[in-house]
Amino acid sequence: MALLSKEEIAHAKSLADRIVDGLNKRIFGQEQLIRMIVVACLSKGHVLLEGLPGLGKTELVKGLAGLLGLNFKRIQFTPDLLPSDITGAPILEEEQGKRRMVFKQGPIFGNLILADEINRASPRTQAAMLEAMQEQSVTVLGTTHMLPDPFWTMATQNPIDLEGTYPLPEAQLDRFLFKLLVYRVDADVMSRIISKRRRGIAPRSTTCLTQSELQNLYHTVGAIFLPEAVSEFIGRLVESTHPDSTWACPEVKGFVRYGASPRAAIGMAEAGRAHALLEGKPNVGFSDIIAVAPHILGHRIALDYKARLEGWDAQKITEKVIESMPQLDMPA
Repeated sequence: MALLSKEEIAHAKSLADRIVDGLNKRIFGQEQLIRMIVVACLSKGHVLLEGLPGLGKTELVKGLAGLLGLNFKRIQFTPDLLPSDITGAPILEEEQGKRRMVFKQGPIFGNLILADEINRASPRTQAAMLEAMQEQSVTVLGTTHMLPDPFWTMATQNPIDLEGTYPLPEAQLDRFLFKLLVYRVDADVMSRIISKRRRGIAPRSTTCLTQSELQNLYHTVGAIFLPEAVSEFIGRLVESTHPDSTWACPEVKGFVRYGASPRAAIGMAEAGRAHALLEGKPNVGFSDIIAVAPHILGHRIALDYKARLEGWDAQKITEKVIESMPQLDMPA
């Protein structure tokens, strides 16, 4: 497979940089978070954003939809939300004296879906998202309805120790490419917000890419070369999250119940390509995988009860996994 030319990479990087710059103008003090959001966007991967209320998670997703000119839908998850409130449902209509059931689409039928406070809904309602996130379709009363293309979900989640929250099922967590933690900003950023954003309202986003430019960007990401050495590194990295693996570090053997799925390896390859493009490179290097791996592995690792007792969480375990994995003979 021929590598992309310098001109092709430079052009695609300039398109991706427009998205990064547009989001940085809308959301202050979250540069690293925004970079990973764009990586997920270019990978067509679903994202779970976790953080306390008021940190700009919703504004970030709305801003991305505006910049890309996509059909944006917001679903506010509440304890009384039903699956049909998401997917839609057949309703009885009368036309020319005849009655028939007609399917009315729910808010899941959009390009970019904001699942706001997803862990405030019941597990049954959360499960309504599974088929949509994996198959890009929903099935209602035995009939399958395809969702638009592109389609991806960005969900916000409050920390699970807050009142009125339900932990997401492991199968649903595995559908998210990234779980990104949203941290509070410092005093300087807060001062900038109140001086530049009256009442905290961000300016309206203007579209920065045409649909053809967005499709060209996706095509270029898909053409980024993934060397065999990096593929092997990804495979060993995911395998090493399992306690029975020969590559598992002592922390994994002692504190992990089960590790990441093959979906993590697939997502890591795609996210690595997107990250390489943002770096202006025609091929994926070890540094690209190391940059995206913590956000892919952390939410897919289930810890033993002993981990919390000894002060270990998934993020710390993931850092140990990456540190203990030797890189093969290839430049970063």
